[in-house]
Amino acid sequence: MDAVTLRVGDLERMSGYYAAAFALEPLEERTRGREVHRVLGRGTTPMVRLVHTPDLPGVDPRQAGLFHTAFLFDDAPSLAATVLRAAQDQRGTFVGSSDHGVSEAFYFTDPEGNGVELYTDRPREQWQIERGQILMRTAWLDPNAYLRSHLTDDAVEAGPALAGRVGHVHLQVGDLAVARAFYVDTLGFEATLTEYPGALFASAGGYHHHLAMNTWNSGGAGPRAASLGLGDVAVTVPTRDDVTALAARLRAAALPFSDDGRSLVVHDPWGTQVTVSVPGTSTEELLAR
Repeated sequence: MDAVTLRVGDLERMSGYYAAAFALEPLEERTRGREVHRVLGRGTTPMVRLVHTPDLPGVDPRQAGLFHTAFLFDDAPSLAATVLRAAQDQRGTFVGSSDHGVSEAFYFTDPEGNGVELYTDRPREQWQIERGQILMRTAWLDPNAYLRSHLTDDAVEAGPALAGRVGHVHLQVGDLAVARAFYVDTLGFEATLTEYPGALFASAGGYHHHLAMNTWNSGGAGPRAASLGLGDVAVTVPTRDDVTALAARLRAAALPFSDDGRSLVVHDPWGTQVTVSVPGTSTEELLAR
């Protein structure tokens, strides 16, 4: 998964929050007409693109769109240091923490109502698999105990020097069967867990999930009206041949798309833009979308 695009009403407040709470650094910025596009990340890895569109209405939690963007960290000290930063920033809200069996995760809401997950994975050999499904649970994870066990001064001081990336994106959709037809049957993700109430999880390469879709708040939702919040979900595939194969599946499904040779753009049934590119997409190309 590549950087998620968020349409934001207050660019300076939101970029300041993502920088302070999640230790992200501004990587690049471009003005396109009245819009300002700003990319933030760690090192050379883009993790979020903020697009300043202040005239749009705010996020409606009942609409299809973003449930959360999940930032993945390499180890427990990196996660703990980021959780501490986010918990201390009063512009956002801490909404919970969970042991999912495959991962340990902490959840926040940013100042404009977008969900953010911070997490680390457990080793794959510890994941439970039954009947071909990767099992995930939601069990209590004590945030204070986690910080006492894993927080280090070195990780706090390192801040954005520690690696981070987008591990998965969790979407709100109106219908799981429709979501599966688009994201699994057509885009080509593999369903990894279909028995979790009200949700569907899918991935590539045997991961527990790169995409999740749920109807917990948005069941029955139709196409999303223009608003702040999710603007673009970006997916990286191994080769150009994968993009070509996707284009063939989209034609077979009679779904409109555009393909400029660098990336393919299609919209899901609720209007969310999905951009599929090959590795090596630069920050400059991200801004050019």
